[in-house]
Amino acid sequence: MRRRDFINFLSAAAAGWPISAHAQQLERPRQIGILIPFHDDEPEVKARLAAFKQRLHELGWIESRKIRFDYRFTGQDAERIRTGTEELIALGPDVIVVWGNPAVAILQKATQTIPIVFVGASDPVESGFVTNLGRPGGNITGFQNFESAVGGKWLDLLKEIAPGVQRVAFVHSPDISANLRLCTPPKQLRPRWA
Repeated sequence: MRRRDFINFLSAAAAGWPISAHAQQLERPRQIGILIPFHDDEPEVKARLAAFKQRLHELGWIESRKIRFDYRFTGQDAERIRTGTEELIALGPDVIVVWGNPAVAILQKATQTIPIVFVGASDPVESGFVTNLGRPGGNITGFQNFESAVGGKWLDLLKEIAPGVQRVAFVHSPDISANLRLCTPPKQLRPRWA
């Protein structure tokens, strides 16, 4: 190779380096679908979303550059949850984050390929979302919001705080398996004073 050809080759390669480096930086942002069975104006929803986005930012996932969010706020209406699920799946996200058992159940039936991360699901094993917490299997993983076994402990704590309480009632959804277990805890979990 002649010296002049070699210098021209190096010049062309050097001119192309910034373009290839810039092309790597323009990699498409990761897309996260977020299915929320609440309304977008609820303070707790706003606070949780802000904390989620802040932590991702701290980890280097900068919105618009490296990550993009697609939200569906559906309220507790099952038909709106189904519609929101279909819309998110059609967008082809890299992962879908979902809150609450009813929404997880609908999403689980809708896709077995897109990774699903549930937040605040009750008793995900008994609900059939995962095979076990250590090795969830399938395309679903996440965080449970409480262990149903603590139900008896809550009653013990209530009795300590308000010893005069004679009757306790709570509102629950019988469609959520963790709630059924709270209603009929195993004998060893029943409060001492029940």
